[in-house]
Amino acid sequence: MKAALCKSLEGPSALVIDDLAVSQPGPGEILIDVKAAALNYFDTLITRGKYQSKPDLPFSPSAEIAGTVAALGPGVTGLTVGERVAAYIGWGGAREKVIAKAEAVIPIPDGVSDVVAAGVSVTYGTAIHGLKDRARLQPGESIAVLGAAGGAGLAAVEIAKLMGARVIAVASSPEKLAVTKAHGADDAIDYSGTDLKDALRALTDGKGVDVVYDCVGGASSEQALRATAWQGRFLVVGFASGDIPKIPLNLLLLKGCDALGVFWGEAVKRDPAGHRANMVQVLDWVAKGQLNPRIHGTFALDDIRDALAVIEKRQAVGKVVLTI
Repeated sequence: MKAALCKSLEGPSALVIDDLAVSQPGPGEILIDVKAAALNYFDTLITRGKYQSKPDLPFSPSAEIAGTVAALGPGVTGLTVGERVAAYIGWGGAREKVIAKAEAVIPIPDGVSDVVAAGVSVTYGTAIHGLKDRARLQPGESIAVLGAAGGAGLAAVEIAKLMGARVIAVASSPEKLAVTKAHGADDAIDYSGTDLKDALRALTDGKGVDVVYDCVGGASSEQALRATAWQGRFLVVGFASGDIPKIPLNLLLLKGCDALGVFWGEAVKRDPAGHRANMVQVLDWVAKGQLNPRIHGTFALDDIRDALAVIEKRQAVGKVVLTI
């Protein structure tokens, strides 16, 4: 089978396409014919050895896949050869065939393409875990999404809207904010030239927002925390700015609010049943047309270096997916 391999920690430009033998699934495993493999910013880090996961060389990037079941390992029940499935596997997806744990795969509903199914686990999985499991977002509450035009941010905008919240999108340009509005945001703030605390307070009549979904970090985090409502919830999702902020803890005391970590990858390991239920819900929303994941573009497996360059240069608005 053909595979994109990281043989040295020199980044995406050093990836090579190679042929590998096909292994057979063991107990509790399945073999998947991969049709689509989604890419994320962390794939640019993992190929440099700078991500929290450090697989042994050589390995394939791509944590999210969709395809069809090609073979079942001993003891696997509830799945059939030829069935369409999606899975989050951590890494190793950028190849023609993948072995995955049977418990990790989610059936793909009719009407959902392989490209879309491959790209929902990380962004929409993180969003529904953060909003439902951690923040316990309620209908009628307000939420500010920082970095709202990125993959993680757009997913949070869409799911928060489906959960009945008033969504305030925060991004760095009018063009990005237009994208968030197209995906359901009720209000939008360009924080490139705005005092974020004042803007959020103004949009909530001085009350502040009930929930902050922070994908960015940096200086915006403290401003958003200062604009939370009494007993608000501040979700720490990521640090796309590259700067991990140091938050004055007295703000939590004064606002009676909570700071909540959203470590989706660890939550998947610790609560696979909860993750599965969340992803079944997300794919059902997609099948019903209630969620419309944005695909920036698709690339052939041979063009994975170009695909990751789009992500690394911050040119992607939506998901970048390999079609295999």
